[in-house]
Amino acid sequence: MRAFAWALAACFCSLSAAGADDNWNQFRGPRGDGTSTVKGLPVEFSEGSKEIVWKTPLPGRAWSSPVVWGNQIWVTNAPELHNLAEGETKLDKPLELSAVCFDVETGKILHDIVLFKVDKPQFTHLTNSYGSPTPYIEEGRVYIHFGAYGTACLDPKTGRPLWERTDLECDHFRGPGSSPVVYGNLLYLTFDGFDQQYIIALNKATGETVWRRDRDVDFGTTDGDAKKAYSTPLLIHVGGRELLISPFASHTIAYNPQTGEPIWTVKHGGMNAAGRPLYGHGLVYINTADGPNPLVAVAADGTGDITDKIAWRSTKSVPKRPSSLLLGDLLFMMNDGGVASCLEAKTGKELWTKRLPGEYWASPLYADGLIYCCSQKGEIPVFKAAREFELVAENKLDDGFLASPAVAGKALILRSKTHLYRIEKP
Repeated sequence: MRAFAWALAACFCSLSAAGADDNWNQFRGPRGDGTSTVKGLPVEFSEGSKEIVWKTPLPGRAWSSPVVWGNQIWVTNAPELHNLAEGETKLDKPLELSAVCFDVETGKILHDIVLFKVDKPQFTHLTNSYGSPTPYIEEGRVYIHFGAYGTACLDPKTGRPLWERTDLECDHFRGPGSSPVVYGNLLYLTFDGFDQQYIIALNKATGETVWRRDRDVDFGTTDGDAKKAYSTPLLIHVGGRELLISPFASHTIAYNPQTGEPIWTVKHGGMNAAGRPLYGHGLVYINTADGPNPLVAVAADGTGDITDKIAWRSTKSVPKRPSSLLLGDLLFMMNDGGVASCLEAKTGKELWTKRLPGEYWASPLYADGLIYCCSQKGEIPVFKAAREFELVAENKLDDGFLASPAVAGKALILRSKTHLYRIEKP
């Protein structure tokens, strides 16, 4: 296991990586890849067990994942809308989009702040929510994003807004899903909608636009529904270059994060890309969702059109919504229908597949040699991150999960459809 841990540490190349896992600052954690270096997380637990430190109700309907900084946990929230049919925008009262902060130790709500009131919200599909993008948090600032409805930077101590933007337009058509990312002095936001597809960098201190790049590619269609995507970019360093890797419908582009200049483009097809990309072994691993090549691995060191540098493709048991895990020489996936699988990362060769109970939209978590998955009905299987499948635990909580897990100290922070949990060994 120690040799595996060293191999794992060697593949961490994300520019967003912090030295230690003191905070879970963004979607999929400090490296943006769903991994934690913490040891001693709980493995077996259930409702009412001694591992449930606290369980706080969180009414509403929002799929954003928790982020953790110091003694605070932040999520976004939105109301449950039963009366809004497709194409309908009339509500009895404005749609209220909020940010909620919890105390790590007690589970007490410290802030519940309505940031945006929307008179005519766009239609959002029942499989999505009005609060799906995950916040980004750092010392002294938390960035809250609701797609075209608004973006705000808050002081975490007071909850006071430091700046807001409500002028970034996009018809999400099925609802927003891409999460914000920070690198250096810039905040990156992704808008891949029906009518517009672009990525934009803001000055994180002021909210002012630094650069914006439209998706200048041939989508091969005029149907805006086929141009939608929900992915969150990843920042990497390769060959002396900083790259902002941003998948969307039909293509993935690597941008210069400082200027927005496209460095390379790969055409892979597909639409509705949601998984966050991964990087290791000189390859970028891209989940393309609905298309002929749902998973591709492409060499990251090219320039211009690098479609011919796709190293391998996979079509079997690939997830559409959950992101994957790259652990040393192995790539682990849990697909939407409950099929877990393990591939050789360098070649794409399948090593094993295993069907597990439930359906899975939340992304898996890796810690201390184990992989945690959270299903839509509350099943939480735990299995070894190994070349052979070995189930370690089968847990069950009352309600299901669409948000991905987070880590705070030696505790799991889990957001179900109705509650926020802190789960830790006594």
